[in-house]
Amino acid sequence: MKKHRLTIFIFSLMLLQSANIFAQQAGKTEAIYSGLPWYDQNGKVVSAHGANIVQQNGKFYLFGEAHSDTSNAFAGFNCYSSKDLYNWKFESVALPVQKNGKLGPNRVGERVKVMKNPFSGEFIMLMHVDTLGYKDQFVGYATAKNIAGPYQFKGPLLFKGKPIKKWDMGTFQDDDGTGYLLTHGGMIHQLSKDYKSIIAEINPAITTGFESPTLFRKNNTYYFIGSHLTSWEKNDNYYYTSKSLSGPWTARGLLAPKDKLTWNSQATFILKISGTKDTTFMFMGDRWSFPKQLSTANSKSIIRKTILPGDQTISLTGNWKSSTIDSISIIRSDETKASLSFNFSGKQIGLYAVLLPDNGYAKVEIRDKKGKIIINNIIDLYSKSPMLQLAFLSPMLPKSDYKVTVSVLGERPNWSDKRKSLYGSTGNNITIAKLIIQE
Repeated sequence: MKKHRLTIFIFSLMLLQSANIFAQQAGKTEAIYSGLPWYDQNGKVVSAHGANIVQQNGKFYLFGEAHSDTSNAFAGFNCYSSKDLYNWKFESVALPVQKNGKLGPNRVGERVKVMKNPFSGEFIMLMHVDTLGYKDQFVGYATAKNIAGPYQFKGPLLFKGKPIKKWDMGTFQDDDGTGYLLTHGGMIHQLSKDYKSIIAEINPAITTGFESPTLFRKNNTYYFIGSHLTSWEKNDNYYYTSKSLSGPWTARGLLAPKDKLTWNSQATFILKISGTKDTTFMFMGDRWSFPKQLSTANSKSIIRKTILPGDQTISLTGNWKSSTIDSISIIRSDETKASLSFNFSGKQIGLYAVLLPDNGYAKVEIRDKKGKIIINNIIDLYSKSPMLQLAFLSPMLPKSDYKVTVSVLGERPNWSDKRKSLYGSTGNNITIAKLIIQE
């Protein structure tokens, strides 16, 4: 059997946001840092879960869910723009919380996806709408004349006069402009020419589960990505291929190396970028952390100066234990408010941590030389599978003297299912490997 090679540039858009009051200098971001909070032109963290990106007039427009740390209730869908995919401008709350109704207060709005209808020129936004208890699920839609909105919520997307009673959903536009709705299980529905209703079920369910359905086409092959059902937990996403959207679909295995939990994320969208010589497919994956969805993100990067846990210039308060994990020197504490502080001179600082099943949340503060807090983040150090990762990276700061403090929040990511089974972290530890500084 001929093996299909899935070639994807790993974009890993983990937009799990942070509370931040630092005004980032425009144009200072020089690369994509996967899995870390990104900052807009105002220094605020990009807030866009379950996102997709639309290219329009030489720009990339990012749409995603706004969130808080205290509730999963709909807080609006945000729109950002960028010319390079790493310097982002906040454009608008493209669809805000409605005064009442299905997307009013204490409702759920998720998995927002925007497409430009090539026939009408109108922008169509699809989303999962529900109650907080997930008992009134349907796929809804909104429309706008301008890409950044404002979008007008129109209600449920109908098929044969009835709503699509599904939750996890995605979208796909084929090369001929035909639009499709993807729902969990691997179902594919064809949209009408105006994208405002469904005219046919193209593909029945492929398998049980199959959350976060994501589909793209490379040449004459379709790639259909799905996630296992593990609640808020990350898992090894997988994919199918077919020469036709109606199937048959052939299982091709895992999208990422086994037990890496799809780079600790869940697929949300594949961005196709057509260049002058080749086409690049960029994987966008969400890193969910319950309950602090606003505040947390993790991934990898490279920076210059390294400060290890045993460095005498590091100040510790509270109870810490030193040890090694896979020959990596670490310090570790689960005492609430136990902290690590370090004074540095430079323009950027990052924190590497060993993510572990019994880790919880850490709080990161950066103060300027006047003692003013300029960054205040919460980061999630939990992972079902142990891994060394860059857990925090500041934006580019004016070169100066700063103090960073990393403390144990005393909370952990936990959630339960309808059977009241408890999932997530088993402890409140934070496990620190090193600090990295750009001077």
